[in-house]
Amino acid sequence: MLEVFQDAIIDSIKLIPFLFLTYLIMEYIEHKTKEKTKNTIKKSGKFGPLIGSILGVFPQCGFSVSATNLYSARVITLGTLIAVYLSTSDEMLPIFISEGVSIWVILKILGIKLLIGMIAGFIIDFVIRLKNKGKEEEEKIVDLCEKEHCDCEHGIVKSATKHTVSIFLFILIITSVINLAIYFIGEETIAGFMLNRPILGPMIAGLIGLIPNCASSVLITQMYLENMITAATMISGLLVGAGVGLAVLFKTNKGIKENIKITLLLYVIGVVSGIVLQIFNLQVI
Repeated sequence: MLEVFQDAIIDSIKLIPFLFLTYLIMEYIEHKTKEKTKNTIKKSGKFGPLIGSILGVFPQCGFSVSATNLYSARVITLGTLIAVYLSTSDEMLPIFISEGVSIWVILKILGIKLLIGMIAGFIIDFVIRLKNKGKEEEEKIVDLCEKEHCDCEHGIVKSATKHTVSIFLFILIITSVINLAIYFIGEETIAGFMLNRPILGPMIAGLIGLIPNCASSVLITQMYLENMITAATMISGLLVGAGVGLAVLFKTNKGIKENIKITLLLYVIGVVSGIVLQIFNLQVI
């Protein structure tokens, strides 16, 4: 039982550098740069899904958290956010490496996730641009600062630190609760619902992926390595899995309806992709 809380503390502490750096950048953009810099960031957003999908494959929850904060401030697009979420690998990569999985298998899985994330991101941004022709949304960094009462006027470091502590405590609580739930339910019980179920398997894996915790990627990856689920089912869960990014989204991004829509969009893309891969009998080993 003690290990459950130890893991939660360790996982949360790992995110502190990503959180602080993200908020520091956001504060700097808002308070230290000129409009020209903000406009440059907006224009570069067209390539956001490509950059986001590449960054997402790195084995950390940190990039999904950073992307979430940047999206909440409207520094990046929704397509970029979804691209990061879909390509995020969390703990899959280090687990595969530690288990001696072939580098070609690892690259194939990461490549599939990156490709799906990038394509989905570009399509989402394209649809949104068509829908909002001529409209341009302002950054919401100021709104975030006002909501958290971060005293930006006293310096960007102090403000970034306050944001970081607030989100860190939130993540720690969420992670502890989720780890306890997984501990009491058990991996075998969860795997039993997905074995030899080509449609239901990816759907359940997607639900596990929605758990806002890096532990979900550990659970899904371990079940695959122990032949409890197929490669397509694993990829479905890993596509939906965005680490603690979704938890941070619901805390920092205004509009509960929008956050629910983003969550459903992520889930549908991940599950449909997994079912399609299942139909084509994806084999990665």
